[in-house]
Amino acid sequence: MSEAFPGMPPPPPVAATRPASVVVLYRGGPGGVEVFWVKREKALAFAGGFYAFPGGKVDKADAEVPVRGASGQEAALRVAAARELLEETGVLVAEGAERLAPDEVRELRRALLEKRATWPELLERHGLTLRAEDFPDAGRWVTPEFAPVRFDTFFYLVEAPAHARAEWLPGELSEAAWVKPSEALARWEQGTALLHPPALHVLRVMADFDSPERALARLREQPHCPDFIAQRIEFHQGVRVFPLRTATLPPATHTNAYVLGNGELLIVDPGADDEAEVARLLAMVEGLVADGCRVQAVLLTHHHGDHIGGVRVVKERLGVPLWCHARTADRLDVPTERLLEEGEVLELAGTPPQRWRVLHTPGHARGHLCLVDERTHAAVVGDMVASVGTIVIDPPEGDMGEYLRQLARLRDWPVTTLHPSHGSAIPDGPGKLQEYLDHRAAREARIVEAVTAEGATLADVVERAYAETPPFLHPVAERSALAVLLKLEQEGRLREDSGRYFRR
Repeated sequence: MSEAFPGMPPPPPVAATRPASVVVLYRGGPGGVEVFWVKREKALAFAGGFYAFPGGKVDKADAEVPVRGASGQEAALRVAAARELLEETGVLVAEGAERLAPDEVRELRRALLEKRATWPELLERHGLTLRAEDFPDAGRWVTPEFAPVRFDTFFYLVEAPAHARAEWLPGELSEAAWVKPSEALARWEQGTALLHPPALHVLRVMADFDSPERALARLREQPHCPDFIAQRIEFHQGVRVFPLRTATLPPATHTNAYVLGNGELLIVDPGADDEAEVARLLAMVEGLVADGCRVQAVLLTHHHGDHIGGVRVVKERLGVPLWCHARTADRLDVPTERLLEEGEVLELAGTPPQRWRVLHTPGHARGHLCLVDERTHAAVVGDMVASVGTIVIDPPEGDMGEYLRQLARLRDWPVTTLHPSHGSAIPDGPGKLQEYLDHRAAREARIVEAVTAEGATLADVVERAYAETPPFLHPVAERSALAVLLKLEQEGRLREDSGRYFRR
């Protein structure tokens, strides 16, 4: 992404929430409580690649199913919970389920997944009754406003029936298994399991499980969640993302600030210039300080407006220095106390401590920096990639050839999870970087094809190579097309003469 171009449409409105249900399925054992968690396929638009618990949105047909002890939305949510639990785990929780043989439950599940029968039809056919008491309330979570898809999700804590067998089927899930909460949390700490705030809260509560009643009470006491919306988002330990509404390019509406560290903290890219947005960020940081953390510095990945809007206020309010690359510092009107260079390591004391290696990654901007955690190889990548929208390379500041070299460099580092400035965390970092390289190669081929024997102007190239791009984005496409043309010219594959480009 980049800062907004003139003539861009207004940002889209905040997405409406959809009702959804999630089931925390647990069982006891000699080694303590286990929960059944799932890993969502990385290609899914919502929470792809994250670990979660079985669940999904409420369907219209869910309202048709009676629930003993509940009515209206409370009933429909529990119907959805029971349906999603069966679809994703094969566990059937209903009065009468104990009469069914395992093969009958499997066939019921397949019929539901293959849409050979509806959920209401299957329940009636097998004489099954859903009961509210089987799905006790375990809290409510609302997706934050920055997300393009949002849910109003109700959680339920369900003990696996003795007769049930949880089984994973490939599809929307790439993995599913019973796990001890402490082991799941250890993977989150190591950066090998990404968690949204609800899942992290659930695992922390279940790691100290002593009774269903106490667990339910604690599950409903979500910390830092006004109106059920999490204010502290820590996809893995010590990497907190705080999306700020900024004037950026659509479809993005926010730029992510990051608060790194488990004791000493770095604040990366406080990009909003809106006082209320900056106040929200500062409130979160001040809460961490009250918990014993200390802010070491503000750090910028680069100088674009949607990354620096709040830097002066945050720097002065917290009384901390500003760190960035020299080619960023010379584009700012805010004093810089430390110029960062390729290969430096930024150490943050804490439990555990962090060591972030600085990589100078020009291409999008001459002073662009990425940070790579030496322990997990997770990377804060600024505007190298995005999980929503694309990245604009805008000459002369932008250099397409250099940008592609830096993408390949990050891919081969190798990095693991990418934390971009726009959108959610990207679990398969090398895969996303290769996807970007492939996309740019395909676009370059189309641009070469658009340069016909009689030559082509920049406008001709945009019209031919970006035919599928909405007209309002043509000014953006023009800058990226120019970046490709300049790269091809530098490589000796094209020549420019009086505003027309010709193949060599």
